Amino acid sequence: MMNRIKIVLITGLAVFLQQFAHSQTNQNNQFLQKVGAIDSLYSKTLEEYRTIYVQLPADFKPDENIKYPVVFVLDGEVFLPTVNDVQNYYSGGFTPEMVIVGISNDKNRMRDLTTSKVTEMYGSPFKQENGEAANFSKFIETELIPFVENKYPVTNFRTLIGHSYGGLFTIYTLIHHPQLFSNYLAIDPSLDWDNQQLIKEAKDKVSSADYKGKSLFMSLGGSGMTLNEIKKDTTGFTIFSRSNIAFSEILNQNKQNQLAFGWKFYQRDLHGTITFPSIMDGLISVFEWYQMENVDKYNMPTTTADEINKIVRYRQHKLETHFGYAVPPLPEFLINMQGYMSMDMGQMERAKMYFELTIEYYPNSPNSYDSMADYYERNGDNENALKFVAKAYEISGDDSYKDRIEALKKK
Repeated sequence: MMNRIKIVLITGLAVFLQQFAHSQTNQNNQFLQKVGAIDSLYSKTLEEYRTIYVQLPADFKPDENIKYPVVFVLDGEVFLPTVNDVQNYYSGGFTPEMVIVGISNDKNRMRDLTTSKVTEMYGSPFKQENGEAANFSKFIETELIPFVENKYPVTNFRTLIGHSYGGLFTIYTLIHHPQLFSNYLAIDPSLDWDNQQLIKEAKDKVSSADYKGKSLFMSLGGSGMTLNEIKKDTTGFTIFSRSNIAFSEILNQNKQNQLAFGWKFYQRDLHGTITFPSIMDGLISVFEWYQMENVDKYNMPTTTADEINKIVRYRQHKLETHFGYAVPPLPEFLINMQGYMSMDMGQMERAKMYFELTIEYYPNSPNSYDSMADYYERNGDNENALKFVAKAYEISGDDSYKDRIEALKKK
């Protein structure tokens, strides 16, 4: 605040400060965190360039040729950092590692995200462009998704996240273009738009739709009101909230469509604060099936190698069923760590099984072969240890593996 006052009062000092700040940025371009690399594409559908922000997983390694599920975040310039923060805490155990794509909606937001045209609002003429969700959906389907899939390491397992008008667009996409995404997070969606027109359209569609394998998480902020107070109110003050509730009730009455539906009410949160808890709870909700099972079994010394192998294979099948393609059941570091823990406890059969799984699921990782070499060396089998270190060196060309080869040859 003081800086702003000084800028207003002393224009000469403002110029100096701007030049100094620019100089400092050029000299020391170091930050605690940078999120979302900027990219863009020209859309023939929208007749404009559209900016996107792309965040790759923290453990992404270009040489491993691994592809990830992808999250598309509307209003990406605002919400991508929050999605990234949630992923930093929850990916691996609660959610899969994913590529995050933030779609910029800082221009033409109302035009692109609203789902039907209105010419009047609150009893007055309304002239701002609106109601072009169908066109924006076409852009996403025919231009943005192909662009991202061609340029970035993503699979066709997609999640869409939107807040407010973005939440309205998210529900619109589920209703009219359900094939585009597997998961939908609609945060405090503006379902009151155009006298609840989208809700009217949804009534017939959701009853006959087949949403098997798809998930929706919706949230509603209470702004301090209780849920009962909102439901009982009949004024225009709560029409936004009551629209959200009405749509959730329609979905709950049509469970035959097999949509995995989660809904959460945040009584204390405002429309502007609800995004943070909703993104966290929403991602955990739509990926509930991803979360690890039988966690206690991994650390129990009485669990045999055969039992653990069956647990891992079950998870492998479960993830493949949901994703629609084969995927490693556990992160590499976790399998590897379990191998070393087993080895330290003298459970060599379990240790070997873990290291074999690491190689099976991560065959292009030199570390997986180096870990197996540790197993053989620990058991006095230097000949096999040498073979696996040689494989690690063949993959990576890292001199540290070359040095280890020489050391093993001298034993």
